[in-house]
Amino acid sequence: MELPSLYSLIAEDMKAVDAVIRQRLHSEVVLVRQVAEYIVGGGGKRMRPALVLMSAKAMDYEGSKHHELAAVVEFIHTATLLHDDVVDESELRRGRGTANALFGNAASVLVGDFLYSRAFQMMVGVGSMRVQQVLADATNVIAEGEVLQLMNCHNADIDIDEYLQVIRYKTAKLFQAAARLGAILGGAALEVEDGLARYGMHLGTAFQLVDDVLDYSGEEAETGKHIGDDLAEGKPTLPLIHVLKHGTPEQQACVRKAIEEGGRDMFPEVLKAVKASGALEAARNYARAEAQTAVDSIAQLPASIYKNALIELPAFSVVRRF
Repeated sequence: MELPSLYSLIAEDMKAVDAVIRQRLHSEVVLVRQVAEYIVGGGGKRMRPALVLMSAKAMDYEGSKHHELAAVVEFIHTATLLHDDVVDESELRRGRGTANALFGNAASVLVGDFLYSRAFQMMVGVGSMRVQQVLADATNVIAEGEVLQLMNCHNADIDIDEYLQVIRYKTAKLFQAAARLGAILGGAALEVEDGLARYGMHLGTAFQLVDDVLDYSGEEAETGKHIGDDLAEGKPTLPLIHVLKHGTPEQQACVRKAIEEGGRDMFPEVLKAVKASGALEAARNYARAEAQTAVDSIAQLPASIYKNALIELPAFSVVRRF
């Protein structure tokens, strides 16, 4: 099933979330509005807010707080994008110039801070200490993941477990929080809530693993970012780790040098090694295993069209080309 078909189940809810986002983006400071509206209006798959909505609906939640929390999750995600692009010196995201490329690094960092603080204002308004705890913990872990990734740049000796820790902190933690929030709103039993949280964690991991594959196999027009960005930043992602462990001595030496030195000069040579060693299929297989674990984690959910949609999402995350 394609993503638009999955989202058709929550189309009205997504419209309500968009309305909340537009309302909450308001600031008397013009530059804040300009930068925030630019990045939030840039599209994206909106998987994290969709997770809040679908998990709440799967628990038969009938209120409106899921709209507010879905917007909170999107604001936190957007803030991380703003900060990420500054740290990575990125120039392209979702097929458009990054905010830092258009407005400068200072504006991007400060508007990211605005979005974080606005998200916390909104979560307080929901009136649930449990919700605040989940989101506060998630935001803190995401920051730790960013620092871990920074520490691992240009490190060709990183192993798979260390790499997965970065993914689980930096990317999958917000997926986990989003799925758990819907369960909390729906009053789910603890074992069901934990199952949805595990689902989010493994879905987010699979999603990021495929992102890393697309950096060596995607088309720039589809992915909306410069191919080879990860290599340019010296990031040892799973395809490269596979080459370092299973490639020929020549392939290993090539990839090691590329990670340690960074830059795009060696990208054609590295891409050849990645493809020849079977690294892309190995990484997709790892993503498939994570996706299956995600599906297995929600076996206790009651049958519904929303559970069916949650089952389909991991499959989409693995086969996607953008």
